[in-house]
Amino acid sequence: MKLRAVIIAIAVAGCGVTAVMAAGEPQEVRQGLMKGVGQSVGALVAIAKGEKPYDGAVVKASLETISKNVKAFPDQFPAGSETGMESEASPKIWENIDDFKAKAAKLGTDVDATLAQLPADQAGVGAALGVIGKNCAACHETYRLKK
Repeated sequence: MKLRAVIIAIAVAGCGVTAVMAAGEPQEVRQGLMKGVGQSVGALVAIAKGEKPYDGAVVKASLETISKNVKAFPDQFPAGSETGMESEASPKIWENIDDFKAKAAKLGTDVDATLAQLPADQAGVGAALGVIGKNCAACHETYRLKK
């Protein structure tokens, strides 16, 4: 029963992201995409820490969400969307968009590699998070404004 609830929650979250993408403003879309990534990483962290039992379906769904969202994310930074809607996007994104896109692509590639060899246990999820976390940190350190 828990697995079903988790899968339904992930599906509903995915629908919410799709709805946000349809809503329009790039700031809203990118915030929605990152919220989905954050929720997915949170689910993986809970497994890696042993707070939740290993569940292959949750791991796969979380990685799929991260992969899908990170591939759509770089396209949500058109000129003119540098400010507004409490964005945490640094102006450095628009100054060095190629590096920003390369960092997003590396995360996507690493997540896809993890999906291809899905972690089979808690330790595997932890190892995958080590790689994913380094990618996230590399981008956030340069391209995310601190609150």
